[in-house]
Amino acid sequence: MSDTHAPSDRHRQGMATRRAVLGDAHVDRAGAAATDFDRPFQELITEAAWGHVWSRPGWTKRERSIVTIALLAALGHDEEVAMHVRATANTGASREDICEALLHVAIYAGVPAANHAIKIARKAFAEMDAEKG
Repeated sequence: MSDTHAPSDRHRQGMATRRAVLGDAHVDRAGAAATDFDRPFQELITEAAWGHVWSRPGWTKRERSIVTIALLAALGHDEEVAMHVRATANTGASREDICEALLHVAIYAGVPAANHAIKIARKAFAEMDAEKG
């Protein structure tokens, strides 16, 4: 399943954006954990999500971060919500931004989805605060 082609420009841009948003440690862990089975998926998300969508010039990383957290919360993708809440340290999205986004989730996607995402965000923020010391 392994493909030995050189990374495209879009993939290189995606990797740079992915590292800027999620941090080197997270991206390095994902790369180290990749197997022949899921490496094509890692390449896909790096090129498509990070290289194409997150790297577009129309919105800031802060704006994309807010929208991404709202969408993930609305869809109940808890692990991804936590990851993107932690990424706000790199995107510039504030805790107030995330609070506002989750209020929108409550109205447009349902109170239970927002309630659960708020719990996830609170836990992620507490962990971030503890890491700062």
